Amino acid sequence: MTLNLDHLRRYAVARSLFKPTTLMRAIGKLGFVQADPIRAPARAQDLTLRHRVSGYRAGELEQRYPRLALEEDFFVNYGFLPREHHALMHPREARVVWTPTRWKQAHAVREFIAERGAVHPREVDAHFAHGKTTNWFGGSSNASTQLLDGMHYRGMLRVARRDGGTRVYALRGGDAAPVDELVAHARLDALLDIVVRKYAPLPAASLGQLLGYLRSGVPQWQGLRAAALKRARERLGTARIDGVDWYWPADENPRAARWKPDDAVRLLTPFDPVVWDRRRFELFWGWAYRFEAYTPAPKRKLGYYALPLLWHDRVIGWANLSVAGGELQSQFGYVDGRAPRDAAFRSACNAELERMRIFLGLEG
Repeated sequence: MTLNLDHLRRYAVARSLFKPTTLMRAIGKLGFVQADPIRAPARAQDLTLRHRVSGYRAGELEQRYPRLALEEDFFVNYGFLPREHHALMHPREARVVWTPTRWKQAHAVREFIAERGAVHPREVDAHFAHGKTTNWFGGSSNASTQLLDGMHYRGMLRVARRDGGTRVYALRGGDAAPVDELVAHARLDALLDIVVRKYAPLPAASLGQLLGYLRSGVPQWQGLRAAALKRARERLGTARIDGVDWYWPADENPRAARWKPDDAVRLLTPFDPVVWDRRRFELFWGWAYRFEAYTPAPKRKLGYYALPLLWHDRVIGWANLSVAGGELQSQFGYVDGRAPRDAAFRSACNAELERMRIFLGLEG
C-alpha cells in the first residue's frame, strides 16, 4: 500500500495521543512539555498532559515537580523535560557575553544561594539591592530577577519549585567543563531525535525550523546545526508525498495498523504537539489555525484562546472555554460552519466537556 497523507495524519494523531499513563512516563514519551502561563481555562502544560496522564488534574505538574526527576528550562521552547534530556544541553554557553562585573554579581549570588539551599528572587533582591533594569519587553524589572534568569540559563542554577507562580532557585550540580566536538555532535543528534519523536511526522521545512529553534537550548553549537540536519535526514524514515518530503523515527512505520485514532473528541491547547506545527496542521486539515491571544480583540477570528477540536483524526473546529461562577462556559466554532449532525459526535463532545470539568475540579 502506497503511503499517503491519510496514513501520516492518522499516524500523527495516534502516536501523540497515546494511552494515558503516569506523569513521568508521559513526559518521557513526549520528550518535553511546552509551558505557557495563560490560563484559558488552564495552562498549556496542564492542557497537554490531561490527555496523556491518567487522572490528571490542573496544576498537578507544578505540585509534583519538586519530587520528580524533571527540569524547567529552555529547549526548542520553554518548558519541562526529563533530567537526562536536560543534561544533554549543558554546560550551555549563552549568546550574550557577561561583563566581569556581571560574573562577580553572579558568583556572589551563587554563594548566597549555597548557604540557604533555595531562594525566592525577593530574597536576592532584598540582600543585594541590584536595582532596576530594562526587560525584554521594554519595561522595568528587578535586576536581581534578570540576573537569576541568566544564571539559570547558563546552568548555574535550577528551578527547585514555584511559589505562587514565581520560580524559586537552587544550585544546579553537574560538570561545567565544555564538551569536545565529537560529544557535541552526538548530543545534538540526540536532542534533534527527541524533537522528531515529539512532533513526527514532520515536513522537511518544519524539521529544519525545529533545528533552528534548538538555538534556544544549545546556542553554543550553532555552527554544528547544518551537519546535524544532514545526518538526521540520512537516518530518519522519509517519503515524498504530493511534493513534500516527510520525516519520522526510522523504527516506526506510518502505515502500521496500530496507528488508529480513537473515537473521542478532544480539545487541544494551541501548544499541543498535534497542533504546534502550523505548517503540518494546514497540510493535514486544510485550514489555517492561528493563536490569537496577542491579537487585538476586534481582529480575532477564532477567539482569545481557541482550542482546536479534534474528532477521530480530523480537526473540525475550535472552542473557547472559560469558568464563571464555578461553571464551565463553552463557545464552539466549526470549519464547515456547523457541528456534525451525528449523535456520536454530540455524545463524544459532551464527554470531553465533562472530562474538562473534572480536570478543572468543577465536578462538584
